Amino acid sequence: MKNSTVQTPRLEYIEVSPHIRLHVRDWGEGRPIVLIPGWPFSNEMYDYQMTELAREGFRAISISLRGFGKSDKPWGSYNYDVYADDLKAILQQLDLSGVTLCGHSMGGAIAIRYMSRHKENHVSKLALFGAAAPLWSKQEDYPYGVSKSDADLLIKAVDRDRPQLLSDVGKKFGFSESSLNPGLWSWLQSIGMQASPYATAESLIALRDTDLRSELSSISVPTAIFHSVEDKICPFIFAQEMLKKIKNSKIIRFEKSGHALFIEEKEKFNDELKRFASERS
Repeated sequence: MKNSTVQTPRLEYIEVSPHIRLHVRDWGEGRPIVLIPGWPFSNEMYDYQMTELAREGFRAISISLRGFGKSDKPWGSYNYDVYADDLKAILQQLDLSGVTLCGHSMGGAIAIRYMSRHKENHVSKLALFGAAAPLWSKQEDYPYGVSKSDADLLIKAVDRDRPQLLSDVGKKFGFSESSLNPGLWSWLQSIGMQASPYATAESLIALRDTDLRSELSSISVPTAIFHSVEDKICPFIFAQEMLKKIKNSKIIRFEKSGHALFIEEKEKFNDELKRFASERS
C-alpha cells in the first residue's frame, strides 16, 4: 500500500558520537531502505530514489557520511571502520530492523564493512550499487581496478585543484563522456564540493588501501549486486568477484549506464530496488 504524505516529523540530524552529527533524510513509512552515498557525494545524490521510494510505501533513509554534505566535518579518522560505526549508531537510534542496506561505490564498500564488523545487525538484505569492492586498487594478486600510482594522483589532486578533479571524474562517471547532460553533472559536482577537502582525500586513501576480500564470505543475507557493464570507475569484474564470494547473491546488470546507473537508468534502477526490497527473504 502506498503511504500518505503525512508523516510524524523526524530528526534531520543524528549525533553518532560526542559533538558529531550526521545529516539524515528519513521519509515515508514501511520497509526501511537505508542508502549510503558514494565518494564524494552526500545523501542528495539519491534525490531520484528517495521521493519515489517514500511514495511507493517504503521508509527511505539516506545518510550523509561524516565530512560530506551537511554532516559535521571533524578533523580525525576517515576510514571504513569509522563510517560503519557511524552507521551502526544511526540504525540503533532509529530502532530499525529488517533494513535493506544499500551503498553506491565507496558506500557499497562501507556497507560490506558494516556487515562484517557489526555482524549484519539490523539488516536483512544488502544492495550494492557499482560498489568499490572487494578492492578498488590493483594488488599483486588482484589485477583489477586502478593502479596505486593513479590513486595517489587523485589524492594529490584534492589539494591541488579539487574542482578540476571532480570535473575529470565526471568524464568517466557516465556511459560515455557525453551521456550525462551538463546540468546533471554540474548538480553532482556541486554536491561533491560540499565535502571537506580533508575528508575527500582521506576517503580516497581508504578506497585505495582497504581490502574487503576476506569479509565477503561472512555475508549471509540476500544480496543484490547492481552493476553496469560499462562502469569505468568500478569495472564490472568487481561485480563478478563479489558474486563468487557472497553467498545468496545475484547480479542485476545495467547495460545503458556507467557508474551513474542510479541516474542514467533510474527507472530500471528504482524498479529493481523496490522489487528486491519487497521480496521475501
